[in-house]
Amino acid sequence: MRPAILNPLFAEVTALKGVGPALAKPLERLGLARAVDVAFHLPTGWIDRVPRDELDVGDVGRTIAITLTPVGYRMSGGARSPARVQAIDGKGNGVTLTYFGGNSGWVKKMLPLNESRRVSGKLESYGQELQIVHPDYVVPLDEAPPAGEREAIYPLSEGMTSRRLAALAAQAVERAPELPEWIEPSLKAKHDWPDWRQALATIHADPSDAKARARLAYDEVFANQLALLLVRGEARAKRGRALAGDGRLRDALKLPYAPTGAQARTITEIAGDLQQSQPMLRLLQGDVGSGKTLVALMALLIAVEAGAQGALLAPTEILARQHFETLSRKLSGVPVRVAILTGRDKGRAREATLMGLAAGEIDVLIGTHAIFQEGVTYRNLGLVVVDEQHRFGVAQRMMLQAKAATPPHLLVMTATPIPRTLTLAQYGEMDVSQLDEMPPGREPIETRVISDDRLDEVVEGLGRHLAGGGQAYWVCPLVEESEKSDMAAAEARAAALTARFGDAVALVHGRMKGPEKDAVMARFASGGAGVLVATTVIEVGVDVPNATLIVIEHADRFGLAQLHQLRGRVGRGGGRSVCLLLRGGGLSETARARLALMRETNDGFRIAEEDLRLRGAGELLGTRQSGEAAFRLATPEMLAELLPAANGDARLLIDRDGGLQGDRGQAARVALYLFERDAAVGLLRAG
Repeated sequence: MRPAILNPLFAEVTALKGVGPALAKPLERLGLARAVDVAFHLPTGWIDRVPRDELDVGDVGRTIAITLTPVGYRMSGGARSPARVQAIDGKGNGVTLTYFGGNSGWVKKMLPLNESRRVSGKLESYGQELQIVHPDYVVPLDEAPPAGEREAIYPLSEGMTSRRLAALAAQAVERAPELPEWIEPSLKAKHDWPDWRQALATIHADPSDAKARARLAYDEVFANQLALLLVRGEARAKRGRALAGDGRLRDALKLPYAPTGAQARTITEIAGDLQQSQPMLRLLQGDVGSGKTLVALMALLIAVEAGAQGALLAPTEILARQHFETLSRKLSGVPVRVAILTGRDKGRAREATLMGLAAGEIDVLIGTHAIFQEGVTYRNLGLVVVDEQHRFGVAQRMMLQAKAATPPHLLVMTATPIPRTLTLAQYGEMDVSQLDEMPPGREPIETRVISDDRLDEVVEGLGRHLAGGGQAYWVCPLVEESEKSDMAAAEARAAALTARFGDAVALVHGRMKGPEKDAVMARFASGGAGVLVATTVIEVGVDVPNATLIVIEHADRFGLAQLHQLRGRVGRGGGRSVCLLLRGGGLSETARARLALMRETNDGFRIAEEDLRLRGAGELLGTRQSGEAAFRLATPEMLAELLPAANGDARLLIDRDGGLQGDRGQAARVALYLFERDAAVGLLRAG
């Protein structure tokens, strides 16, 4: 249960004065549903309003706040003509206040003649005279903000102003209680950080206050690290079962090549983990094509040799079926029984699989989230392998553990190389292995950036590629956050290419039904189609060695990690592969830097570090869909800077300060709820 002291902060946003249905809409677009969301919606900049007693040409270009008296109107009458008000300061110097868009009645009401008003806005010169266009505010003298004010600038959505948001933030901060201190006292003193509530109030009043900003970011990172350490401690404290294989199944495997040094090292690390009675918690990072599947297969065989069952969880149906085919092929002639279970499997086939699983007749089950639904029981689950970890939050990792009588060993794999900082931030409870060398025969993929006005040449090149017996992917852009528009773009491109190449063109997108999608994939994989036009809504997870060309339209709209993932769909069959990145005109600096880096390197780890720098942490890991809260208060730069201290402080709390039992532990428990790191809350009740 969330501590009662936090309830006022977690009230719905409509509990704030002045927020009705109309204002709730723009707030919702900003993701601000509760008072705490408004309190944590921090300003990104500020305006300093310089207080002045008289007008001065030297202030042109500055935002000033000054007392003015209107002395005349110049309204030209037309609906679109500007309304101008002549005004003077206390010394009689003149300025024109200009409003575009007509409505002279409203302007006269706001600025009645000969009545002084406090006015603020940017002073400009227009010909020989001074003017302020659309003043930021005009208020009676008794309502004027204090002189020399600093106004916060917030990220906004349509229908919302910074001034309005600041007023709501002030109300949200009012609801914030004084909380007991969770930071280790010497660390807080060393940085001279304010108390939590004071920091929150300060940052909204003065966004330039670096100490207040650092304090809030630190709190969020600390709560994250503490949650991960609690999850890890809980997993470590549980007794699992040691799995020591005898090597008979692994020896029976006929591999076409020897594993790379990195694969051999990782397999040894995993075998060592499996032999412990403490459940393994290991993250396996490997670039696209570095051979993670072989490592996963070896781990599963160790489990089966030791008399246990293994499960392999894939994020999508297409990837689950692909894993099933790959593993079945590699295991032909090896006495291991493999089955697949996805949401699509119904009726008798599903029943047979479930019975075989419960009876222990299935050694390895491959599937989507369906393999952990209620009603799926294992005779003896010993190892769970999760593919594409970033789709899978701490909460889901904990749910898996509940599926076996003793907690199973857990190996999670990702082909999205994760920067060191984020590995600690997202997977601090795991040991990490890296596959940092490529299997023999894989050449780097040649990457070129081409302007989209050369589309005709690209289509000509595609024709030559197909005529030579090659296959290709054509990826259509993420048009906006809507599958419909992605699909329209893909359908239009497929139609244009079909007009040219006939039924060599196949189309697959996220709104197709499973069987239909599988049939298209199978046709492409078997060589029945030469070009697969796809949206990115689906993982283009098919492994087609003969596909050596990929065209990515509007590549400037994609993040680096995504471009790198897509590029990895080619280059799987040895020999030369090409990736063409089509770009629009008028690139932003970030997009230009991104495409240049793609052209320059195939190294996923370097790309990930750059992506973090260019985009920020939440985007990179796809945390939008992972069920894991992104960092709201800590920027990627702050994350890198604050993580080591937060990790050390969280360890100190657990190892020296009595965990969550002592005074500081009780305060830290509140922090976990405040920053919604309560995937660890199940453990808090025990600890």
